[in-house]
Amino acid sequence: MSDTPAPEWYLSDLLTPASIQLQLKGGNRDAVLAELIEHIPSIAGQPAAKQTLLRALQEREDLHSTGIGDGIALPHARNALVGLVDRAVVVFGRHANGVSYAAEDRIPAKVFFLLVATNVSEHLRLLARISRLLRSHKLRQELFKVDKTENVIRLLRDAEQGMNR
Repeated sequence: MSDTPAPEWYLSDLLTPASIQLQLKGGNRDAVLAELIEHIPSIAGQPAAKQTLLRALQEREDLHSTGIGDGIALPHARNALVGLVDRAVVVFGRHANGVSYAAEDRIPAKVFFLLVATNVSEHLRLLARISRLLRSHKLRQELFKVDKTENVIRLLRDAEQGMNR
């Protein structure tokens, strides 16, 4: 049994079928970011909020790519965007062909986890949690081929529960 305490929330709890897109179509980084933003229900119908988030994500990518390699990117703003969302948001997306994402290994990103937090502490916890989960080669491979939105949530929940055993 692990000495690591169970988290107060699971990353998988932050995902809903509406926040998962298994067929991203954007042909470049910015188009994919805009597409991912469309899957945040709490800012639907708020063009100014979407634009603010897109600009923050682009600025973060211009500073240093959030492409972590192996075909995975973790787009997030440099810091939490206080007031933009009322609870942490995770959007999962997958692109069949991948898009150039300036990862060090130069592998196009096919799997995306867009992270939006309400405060800096939550922002750091989200990044740490997803980074720890993605250490699993098996999970990464399953995310590349998962066929249903519900299965994305199940895969992540199983992985998280396995981390806490």
